[in-house]
Amino acid sequence: MIDMMGGGNGVLIVILVGLTVTGSRVTSCPSSEWAALMGLKAGLKQPLELHSWTGTNCCHHWHGITCDPRTSGVADINLRGSGEVIGGQISPSICNLTQLSSITISDWKGISGNIPSCITTLSLLQIIDLSGNLIHGPIPNEIGRLKQLTMLNLADNHISGRIPNSLTHLSNLMQLDLRNNALHGPIPMDFSRLQKLNRALLSHNLLTGPIPRSFSRIYALADLDLSLNRFSGPIPASLGRMPVLDTLNLKYNNLSGNIPWTLLASRMSHLDLSGNAFTGRIPNAFREDSYFISLDLSYNNLVGPLPKSIALPTYFGNLDLTHNRLCLAARLSRVAPFNRLRLRPCSPHRQS
Repeated sequence: MIDMMGGGNGVLIVILVGLTVTGSRVTSCPSSEWAALMGLKAGLKQPLELHSWTGTNCCHHWHGITCDPRTSGVADINLRGSGEVIGGQISPSICNLTQLSSITISDWKGISGNIPSCITTLSLLQIIDLSGNLIHGPIPNEIGRLKQLTMLNLADNHISGRIPNSLTHLSNLMQLDLRNNALHGPIPMDFSRLQKLNRALLSHNLLTGPIPRSFSRIYALADLDLSLNRFSGPIPASLGRMPVLDTLNLKYNNLSGNIPWTLLASRMSHLDLSGNAFTGRIPNAFREDSYFISLDLSYNNLVGPLPKSIALPTYFGNLDLTHNRLCLAARLSRVAPFNRLRLRPCSPHRQS
């Protein structure tokens, strides 16, 4: 009996040791991924947040690191700036984290260098957020390989070059933010392939050419910002027929021609066409169910009286028509908000 109990205890000890070893394997990241994070840490001028990156178990209390509980592989990197300026570069060693689904290294204000091109090999990536740094160079040409990507945010950097054609292969992309960079050239014409795209923010770059009509074939698009670029030519009238487009910002480009009536008859609540070269009259296309939180047509070459239908919309929040050659018909001169527009009165023969 004693021998059996002794044997049993021996078995029990072996089992407990086995469980401990197995448990440590579950909670500890693979050595290759630890090494990859050490490479990333070495490339950054280490902020206080990375002082927790000690020891060999990167799945345990490492700031900004989340591991997959099933595989112990690093699944998420979430490193957001806290106000201090941190420099350095993003090491290509990040590409050895093959189970990554999310990379956020944003708002450090001083991180420079290129986006590692090998990032396009991380096939599980759903989120890339490198905004608010000093990253330069191009968007990786093979970015379209990331078929699961839902968000690409590279705003507020120094990224240059063209928007890669392969970007239109990101069939699951919902949010695209490339604001405040130095991108140039035309937008790829087949943007309509991005059928899940909800926000496309491309303002404050050096983009040129016409506005692609293909935008109007993206059913889910609600927010389109192409402001502060060098786009030219007319606005595609089809943009005003988009079913869910709520915000369209095209201010300060080189756009010309007449304002399409479809834009004013749409269900948009924010429309900014200021700082372009639009000509002719404001279309008589407003509707009773229009609801404009903001409508800005200032700094163009618009002429003539305000259209009769401008009195129909349910609501006008901010309305700016200044720096045109418009006039105010007598019937609107005592009606808010038009009586605050400081427009000259129309002569009797130009009342309609």
